Amino acid sequence: MPTFQSLLAFFGVAVLLALSPGPDNLFVLMQSIQRGWRVGIAVVVGLCLGVVVHTTAVALGLAAVFAASSIAFTVLKWCGAAYLAYLAWGAWRAPVAADASAGGAAAGGSGRADIAGKDLLVMVRRGVVMNLTNPKVLIFFLAFLPQFADPNIGPVGPQIFVFGAVFILAAFLVFGAIALFSGAFGNLLLRSPRAQFWLNKITAVVFVGLAVKLATAQR
Repeated sequence: MPTFQSLLAFFGVAVLLALSPGPDNLFVLMQSIQRGWRVGIAVVVGLCLGVVVHTTAVALGLAAVFAASSIAFTVLKWCGAAYLAYLAWGAWRAPVAADASAGGAAAGGSGRADIAGKDLLVMVRRGVVMNLTNPKVLIFFLAFLPQFADPNIGPVGPQIFVFGAVFILAAFLVFGAIALFSGAFGNLLLRSPRAQFWLNKITAVVFVGLAVKLATAQR
């Protein structure tokens, strides 16, 4: 079991990594502004579930096998880019609410009252897919997590699971805060139909940018 000091140091590093601009926190930001903090939190849950898969792959040695395959890397990154392009198309074509002002008031900052449970599950799945179709995340975990494991205090595999859990906690706290604050800001923006229209377009452009960045990523 890692020492408390090493876990605390790892937690600090994980928080800084979660705060640094990247596809995941940008994705949470845009979804929360556009659809409310509940949707943002659902995306965060999905992203964290994706981290569980990455951590398991690293602990079991599967990530090393994947990292050695250029074909697997290429296929996965193109799947991720295509998915982001699909999300961009949906955001570009998203309709503006007929009465955005009333909708914003009805939500009352509570995260869009019209979001159904099944919609939140869809957003959880979207977060999982977003995370798992980015091969750079898996390779990052392969390089990052083992650095903190100490073979002198026990098996490396269980330690990696512990560090993965700490990383998930840090990511959830940081991304959750982003979802809450940006969701509240989005409630204000969506009271204006014009702001809602341009927000949809900006979201689409951001997704296209993320798709291009992923498609051109190198190992």
